[in-house]
Amino acid sequence: MTTETTPAAMMRWNGWGDPDLAKDLPLAVRALLPTVIGRVQRPQPAVSLADVRIAPSALTDDDRRALGDIVGDAHVSTDDETRIRHAGGRSTIDLVHRRTADQEAPDAVVSPAGRDEVAGVLQSCAERGLAVIPFAGGTSVVGALDPERGPHRAVIALDVRRLSGLLHLDETSGEARFLAGTTGPEAERLLAEHGFELGHFPQSFLYATLGGFASARSSGQNSAGNGRFDAMVTAVRVATPTGEVALGGAPGTAAGPDLMRVFLGAEGVLGVITDLSLRVHRLPETRLHEGWTFPDFATGVDALRRVAQLGTGPTVIRLSDEAETGIGLAQHGRIGKALSKGCSAVTVFEGDPDVAAARQALTAKVLTDAGGRSTGPEPAEEWAKGRFGAPYLRDALLDHGVFCETLETATVWSKVAQVKTAVTDALRTGFADHDAKALVMCHISHVYPTGAALYFTIIGNLKGDVLSDWDATKSRVNDAILQAGGTISHHHGVGRDHAPWLADEIGDGGIRILRALKTELDPTGIMNPGALLPVGAG
Repeated sequence: MTTETTPAAMMRWNGWGDPDLAKDLPLAVRALLPTVIGRVQRPQPAVSLADVRIAPSALTDDDRRALGDIVGDAHVSTDDETRIRHAGGRSTIDLVHRRTADQEAPDAVVSPAGRDEVAGVLQSCAERGLAVIPFAGGTSVVGALDPERGPHRAVIALDVRRLSGLLHLDETSGEARFLAGTTGPEAERLLAEHGFELGHFPQSFLYATLGGFASARSSGQNSAGNGRFDAMVTAVRVATPTGEVALGGAPGTAAGPDLMRVFLGAEGVLGVITDLSLRVHRLPETRLHEGWTFPDFATGVDALRRVAQLGTGPTVIRLSDEAETGIGLAQHGRIGKALSKGCSAVTVFEGDPDVAAARQALTAKVLTDAGGRSTGPEPAEEWAKGRFGAPYLRDALLDHGVFCETLETATVWSKVAQVKTAVTDALRTGFADHDAKALVMCHISHVYPTGAALYFTIIGNLKGDVLSDWDATKSRVNDAILQAGGTISHHHGVGRDHAPWLADEIGDGGIRILRALKTELDPTGIMNPGALLPVGAG
């Protein structure tokens, strides 16, 4: 089945989200900035969409006819606006690029409506030497959607959002099968009609798709209770240039290596996920919120470790460091209103009322015994209300000439402090090398029995070539992460931004495995050139 979804045009072409929700920087934040990062340079005015210049499409008339024969002529778009709207993701670097007049864009946007059409497009592109960038919600922040041709004569964006809908719901087993272009909100709406939910809420939730979640190994804000997205996937069907692959189905198996996991995190370099089965659960009857404060980050980290290792059952548990707490970023609505001391945390408990209350009580005892103090439900409720709004603040900062970017990693509990210090030092040194200053904020976004994810927000006053200066700084940070014992990515993915560091994390043997898979499934190398594996590596 297919259903129409929100078109790419609904997302701001040179910023985040709904253009009607874009806001100017609050006066309180503007007043606070000079005290934390100093003066910033006057921003260059962003160009309008009508003034953007891109090269003419390199597709031939024969290419257009061939693709139109597969998906219908109306679903092969070569107009400038559609191409520009599919020209990459939503990292700060992407958005800085989009403020200039000269940009790169795919040569066409092709929108298939079913598995057979996806397979037909991939086969045709392989025969014609056309690179393919799978495109869903457009929310990548690691360069996974850059319109890179590689050695091919043209590149298309394969927009999968016409592959949308609920195919089957097994209420007894708690499993739902969806077409991969279904957005997060649409999946929740369809499941709610039957009394179920998926419960996966990353910051990209409002725009990203289920196939995109799987391709990037997304981890949502409810992961403490519901798990990462890859843990929710029970089966996948993937179209590759050499044929279809269907894997999974049983809740557990010993039938050889788990090949389904090969496609979770592959970021479209092996093929296109067309549909997938997911673990779902009944809609929670209650949600209980509670905020916490700790005297310092180390105390809070130890408290979260105890909760994760004892398994007391919060659906959400997050801890902000002193800088993030002080600036008010943990509760989006309080930004710039007050400088708080200590470190703040939020917890949320969902499910059966009695069970949720029991889990809240168990968690409260652990956090109290570890040195925490409850601040009541309000801080966690404020966080929940504003949790999808932070990217709009980033856009407003950029409008005022302030650089704002995020990055994330994960490590074991015993190395959390050293990874945090290494990343913070690398960021501050990188900015100082360019005569700039940075405010570095951090929070623990996801917890596991053995470790945690660290999510950094950087606000700074880069004054020269912003793209070059940040590239040098980010390279320094990536080196520091791996040297300190972290992973190059916990949930944003690898994309093109992190691809040069992947071999350092998975080793030469891991790269050989990826190359072999790429050669077998995509022998002409058309799938997302340069993502995950640098061009020429497979």
